[in-house]
Amino acid sequence: MNVRDPFDLRRSSAFNILRGTATQAAANVTQRVKEAGAQGYETAKQAVEDMSTFSIPRNVPSFTNPQRELENRAWGASGVTARTATHSNGVISGMQDRVGGFFDKSRGDLPMYKDKPYTYASSRRQRGIWRRKRTFGVAGVFLFAVLYFLGFFGSHTENVEKVKEKWSWLQKPEKAGSKVDWLDRRERVKEAFTLSWDAYERYAWGFDQFHPISKHGKQMTPKGMGWIIIDALDTLMLMNLTTRLTHAREWISKSLDYEQDQEVNTFETTIRMLGGLLSAHYLSTTFPDMAPLKDDDEGAPGEDLYLEKAKDLADRIMGAFESESGVPFASFNLKTLKGIPSHDDGGASSTAEAATLQLELKYLTKLTGETFYWEKAENVIKVIDDNGVEDGLVPIYIYAFDGHFRGNNIRLGSRGDSYYEYLIKQYLQTSKEEPIYEELWNEALAGVRKHLVTYTKNSQLTIIGERPNGLQSSLSPKMDHLVCFMGGTIALGATGGLTEAAAKKLPTWSKKKDEEMQLARELTQTCWGMYKVMATGLAPEIAHFKIDNPPLPESAPHKGPTTLDDAGDGDWRTDYVLKPMDNHNLQRPETVESLFYMWRITGDEMYREWGWEMFKSFMKYSAVEEGGGFTSLSDANVIPPVTRDNMESFWLAETLKYFYLLFSPNDLLPLDEVVINTEAHPFPRFKLGPLFKTGWARKPRGPDGKIIEEPAKVEMHPVETKTIGQMLPSP
Repeated sequence: MNVRDPFDLRRSSAFNILRGTATQAAANVTQRVKEAGAQGYETAKQAVEDMSTFSIPRNVPSFTNPQRELENRAWGASGVTARTATHSNGVISGMQDRVGGFFDKSRGDLPMYKDKPYTYASSRRQRGIWRRKRTFGVAGVFLFAVLYFLGFFGSHTENVEKVKEKWSWLQKPEKAGSKVDWLDRRERVKEAFTLSWDAYERYAWGFDQFHPISKHGKQMTPKGMGWIIIDALDTLMLMNLTTRLTHAREWISKSLDYEQDQEVNTFETTIRMLGGLLSAHYLSTTFPDMAPLKDDDEGAPGEDLYLEKAKDLADRIMGAFESESGVPFASFNLKTLKGIPSHDDGGASSTAEAATLQLELKYLTKLTGETFYWEKAENVIKVIDDNGVEDGLVPIYIYAFDGHFRGNNIRLGSRGDSYYEYLIKQYLQTSKEEPIYEELWNEALAGVRKHLVTYTKNSQLTIIGERPNGLQSSLSPKMDHLVCFMGGTIALGATGGLTEAAAKKLPTWSKKKDEEMQLARELTQTCWGMYKVMATGLAPEIAHFKIDNPPLPESAPHKGPTTLDDAGDGDWRTDYVLKPMDNHNLQRPETVESLFYMWRITGDEMYREWGWEMFKSFMKYSAVEEGGGFTSLSDANVIPPVTRDNMESFWLAETLKYFYLLFSPNDLLPLDEVVINTEAHPFPRFKLGPLFKTGWARKPRGPDGKIIEEPAKVEMHPVETKTIGQMLPSP
């Protein structure tokens, strides 16, 4: 079969597939045991390379590093499995289940959390012969080490480099001062998408996971969830890839079936699958010339396919909300509709997950007129707010059984991020007719500026740190790449999606909004620096920073660098503290997301140029030979990088989509007409109308922002009364 191959990557031979498999396994020490031998090859290789200094191989995990909290396990942390741990009055029972569950056959392979960094690993599902395979794996370490040093595996990097020599646009230097053809650059993004999609279609069609180096796919559920296909639907439409969209729609129509006895994550299923279906419905009905299909036409059989599938899935998701508090459980069973508490984290849901379902369910209510989706979703925000948090900042865990927070870890990285994102986006989604969400956003942003923003020691870069032990504890100068959504979101909140120039003409513009725009610029620059400081030009999953002790407050005078130079000797580079265990790059979208918002809002072409440099780095260092597409990296701070052999669905749904929008004309999805969910799925803004309303009000607060508790009501018992006659002595 002839498949379009714009980057001229060749089909693989059996030998190259074997070599790719070895590279994949080597990238990840937590890889399934059946790949333990190949994994050992990379570990042994790194150990020998570092032998002169006797340093630990890069990819061996630290089991004592305090930053690697229990919460940062892969999907099991939020209930992927069918294990039986339950929550009862705040006490988690079933320790045997929680430990033994790692050996449970029913445990499914699932993609990483969008909001979870650190040690992304494949599923920890183990099969019955785990212990025997583990023994073979240890022996395999030495076998692969010997084969490697004998040159058996050859050079993956050399083959990729030969392929990239044919990418003329990537190789030739760009003329200084020449006019940039942004539509041509957009075509390069489209080519990267089609290469990725075609590789998936060729090697793993219909599977939920795609491993582009070893060229195979895996399912998360018995019959699959359409994880990659559905997440990419609206990108296919935006890029006008009609033939590929036809194939995807056909698969959804004939093969997608949610009637499966499988536990899945509430949050990820909502933002990716429900969000993807709803966005596909929006684009296909509102923009009929965008990748037009006859099946989508009004009156055609199956015209409401996306909406029908979305409603079916949403009705199953509703089972997660059947908790005593209304806060959704971390997971639910697709078939039984039963909500299931997290199997880790003390049974608590993460706050970001519980509070990042609202855009999707509110839009579904608007489409169907069924208000219970809306009511269930918005009640979560009420329960969170009723806890009476300080300065709008919420801990990252919340119990579904009583709606109270667990712990006091405050951060805008994993498990905290999208709670804040959905505050301002809910306000915009309903055309600014729910001011309660603007109020919550403004409180939270003020809290971020007061407690989390500081500046680096040498170059005064602006960062958002963490308070792992509460707001009264010390500030940790750690910043997940996930936090990089914040620059663009702050700008969106300040202007409402208008350009900065237009927003400044409104009577509502203020000095505070000017300050917010400056903060947005500074944070976006810091995130750009995460890319610039790395050897490959691709950001690490986490960066730490050098800061003063005590940290400078956000109000302190500061002046960050005007540019981030390429010379390698700028002070700004010394402020980034890169740790080997954090140097993996997972093709994440957050920085290019902010670049997109900042370009649309400020009109500064610098953000487009930064995006183009990032895109070229992805092409140069994450390309897979033999038509495999692109892969995430286990170490992006060495050249050649250590590959990971995984393509996340958000590479297609978010990262490449945001690059495409960044290089597109501004009338493609205007920011003042749409709201984009946390998985980059666009929904329309709409008016509330008579059927919809904000169904809750905040509890009254005092000047300090704390909830004013109502005095307890004293229960009055009726007083027994007697008549005069009854009081007289009897004769």
